[in-house]
Amino acid sequence: MTRNRIAASYVYTLDADEPIRNGYVEYDDDGTVIAVGECEDISSEARFLDGAVVPGFVNAHCHVELSHLHGKFRKGTGMAGFIDQINELRDWAGREVKVELVRKWMDKMWADGVSAMADISNDDSSFEVKAAHPMYTRTFLEVFGSEPHMCEGVMKEVTELNAAADAAGIDAAPTPHSCYTMSPQLLSASAAAGLERGYLSYHSQESLEEEDLIRYGSGAMFENRKRSGMSTPPVTGESSLKYFIDRLAAAMPAPYDAHVLLVHNVCLDQDDIDAARKVMKNVYWAICPLSNQFIHDALPPVRLMRENGLDIMIGTDSLSSNDDLDMVREMYCLQENFPEVRMNELLSWACLNGARFLSKESVLGSIAQGKKPGLVFIGNLDGEGCLTAESRSERII
Repeated sequence: MTRNRIAASYVYTLDADEPIRNGYVEYDDDGTVIAVGECEDISSEARFLDGAVVPGFVNAHCHVELSHLHGKFRKGTGMAGFIDQINELRDWAGREVKVELVRKWMDKMWADGVSAMADISNDDSSFEVKAAHPMYTRTFLEVFGSEPHMCEGVMKEVTELNAAADAAGIDAAPTPHSCYTMSPQLLSASAAAGLERGYLSYHSQESLEEEDLIRYGSGAMFENRKRSGMSTPPVTGESSLKYFIDRLAAAMPAPYDAHVLLVHNVCLDQDDIDAARKVMKNVYWAICPLSNQFIHDALPPVRLMRENGLDIMIGTDSLSSNDDLDMVREMYCLQENFPEVRMNELLSWACLNGARFLSKESVLGSIAQGKKPGLVFIGNLDGEGCLTAESRSERII
């Protein structure tokens, strides 16, 4: 066994509240961490990097199969306008093009340091690439269907898609999309299928348009649905997250032990947090700041989320609503808008919490003896070790 060693100005193990200054990591040929510590003399280090060594990232929310939509969408259209663009553009590419672009962007994410990903799929075009890729993925097989009569057929189709994922050796489960694209029946049925498999992802409170639809039966998204001839969900007078919780209860009684990932959370408030925690025993909260800015120039209530000690994760969303799938750019956006969040905490959101959601924390998420998280270098930090606009990441192992 070869004993390899890398040293850097900062080593973020994420097993402590602060990085190791002038630290080192030793690892064997397959990437398993052997030792971590502080350098006795940096001048004697054969490989010392001016920057930070961190664990491999976990992209908490991505739609990699939409990579063929890169650069095709207008920004700032709001959610209703974004949905119109999805409906217009998502099928422009054939399967071969989609597969090649999935491979290209998964390879790029891997080179940038993403070791695992919670990904959304609507078809099987990403399965071949995922099955052969070194990046671990858990795939959420997302379903849509606004009309109640569609529920049985949609669930049959997603069950068949899940069988294809199982055959490919991919961890996968059915999952609902959101309140505004599904009948109450389909929302409950797909949520039940995900809960039974132990993992569920849900686009939650992504926009005020979504909240207006559920609370008041009005707004741009309501008008969008009506123009399209689609049924709309019931008007509840409550938040879309509380509506989701009600649909979970219609599927099976609380509490829920499955790992539930609520994605976006732009309109989250304290009542919603309390309601979710009351019934969800393993709830995680993914934020995708650059996507939220791309679509409607908004950000989630990070300060409120931190005050409540929520398990926050970071995702990139898709290339239909983002210019890149770059975790460092997401962290830099958060740092610029919430400067009180220091690097160690940002990295915990980008690495450790995602590993815990995926039940991979024994291997991924932090730098510790016996783990194999991947090691990533982040360069171009400022004098205090914070991210800059020029900061970039690259995989070491």
